Amino acid sequence: MKTNNDLNIILKFAFYASLSLTLLTLVTFGFAMIAIPPAGPYCPSDCMSYPFLDILSYYPRDYYWMYLAIFQLFAYIIFIVSNHFIAPFEKKLFSFISIVFALISTTVLLIAYFTQFSTVPISMMTGETEGIALITQYNGHGIFIAMEELGYITMSISFLFLAPAFSKKNSLEKSIRWILLIPFLLTVLSFVLYSIKYGIERNYRFEVATITINWLVTITIGILISIYIKHRMNIIK
Repeated sequence: MKTNNDLNIILKFAFYASLSLTLLTLVTFGFAMIAIPPAGPYCPSDCMSYPFLDILSYYPRDYYWMYLAIFQLFAYIIFIVSNHFIAPFEKKLFSFISIVFALISTTVLLIAYFTQFSTVPISMMTGETEGIALITQYNGHGIFIAMEELGYITMSISFLFLAPAFSKKNSLEKSIRWILLIPFLLTVLSFVLYSIKYGIERNYRFEVATITINWLVTITIGILISIYIKHRMNIIK
């Protein structure tokens, strides 16, 4: 049986977890926007093509956001777990499933980002270029893009299962529920539309779309849930 003091400690932790996630996502998003792709469909000019031998020309500028994304992912998994502990008992099944998909998302994306900035630049510097084209972020149908797509699809599913943890008692919780549904719905829609239009040649178009969707919702939901938690903290004082 939780006392009011125990609950207040959990709520306070969840409150700061929500704000931290919002802040880290904002900063990461800002640095990602600077890294304009020098290859593929969104490349403005002087575009690279296979075998992507000019990678070092864009190092370290295009890798800063990945370092930040590591910490953003840590904040994301803490945020999801925190919400499990503040969810009503009858809603904990959904919030626990949310944790499972968040763990899948975080694992896939951590591997994608850490291996990208740890292996690609140094391999290019030492002339070990064999196989780089398959794993570099600039290859629109390479392993890195595929892992990001998987990571953000599962992130949207984690938000989908977190939604039922919030009731329909008031307008704030209703808003949180609906906003948490947006990443999954828009991710599925964008995947279908890009697949219909481009088939398996969708390049990194869908990857950019699902990252943008998930990050914008992450920023918004972090703010709204911190407000929701603050209201709960004021009630139990």
